[in-house]
Amino acid sequence: MLKSTGIPTKQDLETVIPSKERLAKGPVAIIECFQKIPCNPCYTSCKRGAIKEFADINDRPELNPDICNGCGVCISNCPGLAISVVDETYSDTEALVKIPYEFIPLPDEGSFVTGLDRSGKPVCRAKVVKVLNGKAQDRTPVVSLAIPKEYSMVVRSMSLDDYYSDNTIICRCEEITLGEIREYIRKGYHTVDEIKRISRAGMGRCQGRTCTPLIMEEIERATGKKVADQKVHTYRPPTVPIKLGQLIGGEDNE
Repeated sequence: MLKSTGIPTKQDLETVIPSKERLAKGPVAIIECFQKIPCNPCYTSCKRGAIKEFADINDRPELNPDICNGCGVCISNCPGLAISVVDETYSDTEALVKIPYEFIPLPDEGSFVTGLDRSGKPVCRAKVVKVLNGKAQDRTPVVSLAIPKEYSMVVRSMSLDDYYSDNTIICRCEEITLGEIREYIRKGYHTVDEIKRISRAGMGRCQGRTCTPLIMEEIERATGKKVADQKVHTYRPPTVPIKLGQLIGGEDNE
């Protein structure tokens, strides 16, 4: 999996993620460097000695989480963008995740972006808390994101697009936006019927003729479930309410 896609498996991650006890004590680095390569800037940049000295330049880095204070210096010095810092004590509901970000433009502090998982899929809305961009040209900028705590071990990248606040109208009858649909899918509503029940999308005059195909495409994009494999509710003819008097001939404007 790692060699073919670049994405670590659950078993790979279990070897580097600190214990729950350590995570509960404050910020700590997580080094997702799984292959032996000749590289050691993380060790040479760690002034606390939390990253053990390499016996061989090709060794994988080893972190002593009890010494690490989550300063993040190693993040900007890692040429492989393999290090992040997670602070699950940031607040009762949010974690602070520091990640390397080598693209331009850099995000503005206080802005909202989209947190991405290791495969680049949108996971949650994230707030940019801090951006560190040192003067040294060979150092990678570090962006601190506040995210829902349950995604602290999932978010490892970001997109400047605010994926979950897209105001494009998907259901014109009920005025439901694309951002709202994406948020429902993120929360676990993964069928057209579930989204219909929670949001009323598809319950307007057109009975979902416009929005249903678009919702199905979003479900496929987020979950991988093909549009052809998704069930669609029954379409009913569009209706317009009329007065009872029109049916019995009691209206002047027959």
